[in-house]
Amino acid sequence: CTLIISSSPPRHPPNKTRDTPLPALPSMAAALLSLLLLTSLALILCVHGSPPEPVVKCKSGNADCIVTNGYGTFPDRSICQVAGVAYPMTEDEVLAAVSDAARKKQHMKVVTTYAHSIPKLSCPGGPDGAGLVISTQKLNRVVAVDRKANRMTFESGIGLRPLIDAAAAEGLALPYTPYWEGITLGGLLATGSHGSSLFGKGSAVHEYVVGMRLVVPTSAPDAGGRYARMVELAEGDADLLAAKVSLGLLGVVSQVTLQLQPMFKRSITQREVEDAGFESTLESFASATEFGDVTWYVGRRSVVYRDDARLPITTPGNGKNDFSGFRPQLSILLAGLRTSEELLEATDSSEGKCVLAKVQVTTLLATGSGFQNNEGHLPEFTGYPVIGNHSDLQASGSCLTSEEDGLLTACGWDPRVDGLFYHQTAASISLPNIAAFIADVKKLRDFRPYSLCGIDLYSGLLMRFVRASTAYLGKTFDSVDIDMTYFRSCDPMDPRLDEDVLEEVEQMALFKHGGLPHWGKNRHVGFLGVREKYGTRIEQFVAAMKKYDPEGLFSSPWTDAVLELREKSLAVDRKGCALEGMCICSRDVHCAPEKGYVCRPGLVYKEARVCRKVGE
Repeated sequence: CTLIISSSPPRHPPNKTRDTPLPALPSMAAALLSLLLLTSLALILCVHGSPPEPVVKCKSGNADCIVTNGYGTFPDRSICQVAGVAYPMTEDEVLAAVSDAARKKQHMKVVTTYAHSIPKLSCPGGPDGAGLVISTQKLNRVVAVDRKANRMTFESGIGLRPLIDAAAAEGLALPYTPYWEGITLGGLLATGSHGSSLFGKGSAVHEYVVGMRLVVPTSAPDAGGRYARMVELAEGDADLLAAKVSLGLLGVVSQVTLQLQPMFKRSITQREVEDAGFESTLESFASATEFGDVTWYVGRRSVVYRDDARLPITTPGNGKNDFSGFRPQLSILLAGLRTSEELLEATDSSEGKCVLAKVQVTTLLATGSGFQNNEGHLPEFTGYPVIGNHSDLQASGSCLTSEEDGLLTACGWDPRVDGLFYHQTAASISLPNIAAFIADVKKLRDFRPYSLCGIDLYSGLLMRFVRASTAYLGKTFDSVDIDMTYFRSCDPMDPRLDEDVLEEVEQMALFKHGGLPHWGKNRHVGFLGVREKYGTRIEQFVAAMKKYDPEGLFSSPWTDAVLELREKSLAVDRKGCALEGMCICSRDVHCAPEKGYVCRPGLVYKEARVCRKVGE
């Protein structure tokens, strides 16, 4: 995908969106047939792959750098330039880096190894190109193990997979985690990341934090001349409620202590049923299966329940999870898939997406979605249940750790290959509201039966369960977190097929049904009205910000806009701003009237404003 980035030259000439022209219309049937074959191969093949490239690239040593995320672009497609990057290996080195920046009144941000957050969480404030990023890449060790209390302390830059493995080596388990292991402990806590469960304290990792150490800036030097200090927070400290989910706004988290559990096994079975009436089953399902989730294939009119229960460690079974979407993929297959989806977009073929999604989902489910229970033999999956250690089932991401192969293969979204390029909308809707949301989406589907197959192409609409949290920026109610991924145009001024329907689903989730945004996902519009949704919690969080970073050196224009601080706002009013979720349209010019897309009310949620193609 040739990305067009604002405030910088495009990677390729601006009058092209790909180096290879799309096929002519008469080749549609052949293209679809090829695409079906490519999809099946991409889901079945298990190959080694090139690991991701660094997200910080500098022109001279660790100076004059550009910072991005794991997808190669931020929601507004801007370039984040910084004066330099620091790679501390110890707390003392973190103190030195923060102190030096604070002494100069230099704005700072923490950046993680893979930086898989979509929003601009890792781009400093202050003058363009003058900030500092502090990487936690080398803060990746186990600090202490308290086997008696089942607690472990880790440096914040440790990846989720090394953390899981280190705990397992001690016979311990972090009970709930995100499914994608390409994130760090500090990063997943900063964004409130979670798994799926309403059991106990719930599935958010921050609920299991019992201690943290942070390095924060100071306005005046201490006795040793440092403009930074160490803060240690423990259970019972009110400020821990701010630090556990902080968006990186309090300082640099250096160490985290987690309350773990003795290792156990899990039994997983996936079952697909028609989606008629499933919305009335969600609460009872969540109460019956500890780790269960639900995937709704909206266009396919089916749901997949994942029955996922805890078992004693003595239960036989060595099952593993290597989710198909997180495996390395052949770059040529990724390019073929992207080209073919662009063809469907260019020819307004919603029905073509439904055909493709049917084959893709059928293949995915038939092959166990990446679950393995055949002791390393072929076929990898022999049927349900899949039983194995919790540590082998809770997260995956084999495309991250493979040996370099010159980009013959890569993670599907690696920006160096013409592969997946997408938007994500993730919102937590309260349990009492989720049935009404699902009913609204079904009504929308009735208006446009083929319009939501594009979600099915990106693993459907995933529903995970999350408990209410006492963390100020955690969930304010027991909720169902809905997560949908969908096609993003290479050119930000190109409208998308069925864009209006997807925008209406997004606005229904976030506004009509009061969804809270996932801090590490979402387009710009996902964060509109956040301060009102969180109420006094925002005030409590901002009080902690002022306490630990009174000069706002870890703040940025984006976080200030989200929290409505320093007279910043998320409001955007420019040509085409609604096409990529930078605004909700209020005028036709916010869409693409020259291409037939104008601003119109929603079909079901009349208060929604969406970019609809004339005649649809």
